[in-house]
Amino acid sequence: MWKDWIRPLVRPLPQWSTIAMAPPQAVVGATLRWEGGIADVTNDHTVASLKPLVVATSIDAGLHPTLEYRDSTSGKLIGALKLSRMASVVSDGASVAVYHVVAGEHRCLGWPRRPWNAWLQNRLMLKHPSAQHALMAPSAVQQLMIAYLCPRPVVLVSVDTEDHRNMFPMDLIGPLGHDGLFSLALRSTNVSATVMLQSRRVALSSIPAAMKATVYKLSEHHRLPLTDWQSLPLAVRPSRTFGIPVVADALRVHELAIEHAQEIGSHTFFLGRIVSEERRVDGHQLHHTPGFHQVFRRRHHAPFAEI
Repeated sequence: MWKDWIRPLVRPLPQWSTIAMAPPQAVVGATLRWEGGIADVTNDHTVASLKPLVVATSIDAGLHPTLEYRDSTSGKLIGALKLSRMASVVSDGASVAVYHVVAGEHRCLGWPRRPWNAWLQNRLMLKHPSAQHALMAPSAVQQLMIAYLCPRPVVLVSVDTEDHRNMFPMDLIGPLGHDGLFSLALRSTNVSATVMLQSRRVALSSIPAAMKATVYKLSEHHRLPLTDWQSLPLAVRPSRTFGIPVVADALRVHELAIEHAQEIGSHTFFLGRIVSEERRVDGHQLHHTPGFHQVFRRRHHAPFAEI
């Protein structure tokens, strides 16, 4: 038993928990606060870049707003990000505000475990930087984890042209506001980024949680395009309007017409509109949330289904 007691003192929590959840998530609410205003942005904010760490929303919240995350059941504040206004992105008359994340704090762990766990995680990141977050400072990764307190769904993005085909996972995605905009933030080094700029059309497959291993295997296609669709480790079928191959067993499929794209730091920020939506089957979708969020949920006897 003493090992269970001492483990948190010497070993950091996992940065991320891979969980199964029915979309859209409603376990955490996000609120944007600024001088003279407040807005619910649970379904109206997304990460637009990792370096620098940037958040986008359709809400113009002034120069220095705060983005708060609260547990929906208890109303408890579990995390907050301090933001600084950068610019606006305009697409077909709709404006999206872009904010640099300047500070953040979560309350999923108590003191002194919270700062101690962050120190352990930061030390591990400096000693063994992962391919995913090697471009980010440990402090920025800690802020990114706070942004994931609203669990982020994972989709497989399909790109298909005469000369290029690909399918790869993404979770930096989401709707922005009531104007029907939908965003994707893709690292600019992705082998399909230029093709997406040219073709202006993609398809998104919402992935069942049980397909986690297959989805993660397709991460290699951020660097390497597909040779042909038959080489995929899963069955595909054509999407409704564009005819782009999508996952045959997807929970839902969205086709997206891209209207605008621009580089924001390390990523290309795509804005588009949904052309079609196919709701094929109900089920639990693959999501990501920080490991300390799962600890908070366990402490309140409502853990996520981890896979």
